[in-house]
Amino acid sequence: MVPPSAVRRPFALFASLLAIALVLAGCASTGSRSSDAGSAAAWTYTDATGATISVDHRPTRIAAFADQALTLFSYGITPVAVFGRVPVKTDSRFADFDLSKTTIVGNEYGEIDLEKLAAAKPDLIVTGIYPTDRKGTLDTTQPDYGITDLEQQKQLQAIAPIVTVKVGGAGQDVIDANVKLAEELGAKPDTIAAAKKRFDDAAARLTAVAKARPDIEVTQMYADADGVYLVKPDDEPVTQLYKSLGVNLTDLHPDGEYYWDKYSWENAHQMMTGDVLLVNVEGYQVADLKKQATFADDPALQAGQVYPWIDAALNYSAQAEQMTKLADLIEKAKSVV
Repeated sequence: MVPPSAVRRPFALFASLLAIALVLAGCASTGSRSSDAGSAAAWTYTDATGATISVDHRPTRIAAFADQALTLFSYGITPVAVFGRVPVKTDSRFADFDLSKTTIVGNEYGEIDLEKLAAAKPDLIVTGIYPTDRKGTLDTTQPDYGITDLEQQKQLQAIAPIVTVKVGGAGQDVIDANVKLAEELGAKPDTIAAAKKRFDDAAARLTAVAKARPDIEVTQMYADADGVYLVKPDDEPVTQLYKSLGVNLTDLHPDGEYYWDKYSWENAHQMMTGDVLLVNVEGYQVADLKKQATFADDPALQAGQVYPWIDAALNYSAQAEQMTKLADLIEKAKSVV
């Protein structure tokens, strides 16, 4: 789920293309990029936008936006650089990964240190792109997610080619696309197989719990000073995945505006149908919600069934952990609506 506050903000680009070129030249003079026997052959990949990336060897030095970096880490590939929407070192999703060999080049949406990125000598950059509608339309006239504007995207492309992953549609399709890219970048089959086994086991348990507790409605939401935003399950790959496994997710208006149902605080009573609230960690939390007079009587809030929810990456390992957590919450939940 992409919080409404995570929008592309104006960003002053202080590093010019000339400065990047100088950094690249300096990097080149210090030695060649690392490679191994498996990376010697030419490498070609067609990404979600239809762009074909061709380089003379399989990339081994990968830079990535945080969501895609997490997936690479999970399949045993350590990125040389990562840029995120929030500070990477305090992003709990990275807690299980060793960042000592990874340069953090951005801790806020679009604020990427281009000189630092160039110094990391990536031979590929991986980002994501979100559809603009439920038909899956990709607007390639706009920059990829995590990038401020097309000028900045060109500056990134001057450092290394960009592979873009579609983050939309069916959750399993996004996971499969991430697996395909990881395989092309050298992820070991046994690493992927082990992660898939954990994923399959967690999915089976979530399905069983959801079947046993159809009375429990789960609301995935974001809240801030402007009001409450409910993610539409079919428009977000993660919730689409859970819905396909039988989870009863709040879906009050499946048609209409794409991705979000929006409620002002004055109209918040209209969305109080869930027994469990999963609240995005980048917005209001329990203490903030209790301060909203029109939300204080929400049944789930009064029952203490409100949980901070972080956007787990769409890969086997992250989703196995997330589905296990969700199954636990549903299993112990009380029907309060």
